[in-house]
Amino acid sequence: SGFCPVAELHKNDINVTIGTDGAASNNDLDMFAEMRQTALLAKAVAGDAAAVPAHAALEMATINAAKSLGMEQEIGSLEVGKQADIVAVQLSDIETQPVYDVVSQLVYASSRDKVTDVWVAGKQLLNSRQLLTLNETKVIQDAQQWAIKIGSQSQ
Repeated sequence: SGFCPVAELHKNDINVTIGTDGAASNNDLDMFAEMRQTALLAKAVAGDAAAVPAHAALEMATINAAKSLGMEQEIGSLEVGKQADIVAVQLSDIETQPVYDVVSQLVYASSRDKVTDVWVAGKQLLNSRQLLTLNETKVIQDAQQWAIKIGSQSQ
């Protein structure tokens, strides 16, 4: 319990990463919210508005996470020879304007609802907010059935 001294760890070259809990304890699984929360809490804990800037938060969610898995040669950044995991984010809507710095905008003003397209290992999984590999209706029905099953077991 408590607050992690992220800025101090980062300053001491300790690999800090960001992720989400599973759906059982973190219902939104929103990496944008996690990046924002990490950057803002780190500033408060350090008492320094410059602690953990947006670019550092994005690195914690991408290349640092890959390093923690020992997979930085395969994933975590867009480089020749690595798996192409790409997320396209809509930043032209009014609530994300004006855009001075794209990374700051992603970390501080965006959320998962701005994601329009996703590619994992070069394969497109989301196109204009439409799932390409899963049946959305079936996924929702299955989730509702599991909620009922789990809910009845916990009573």
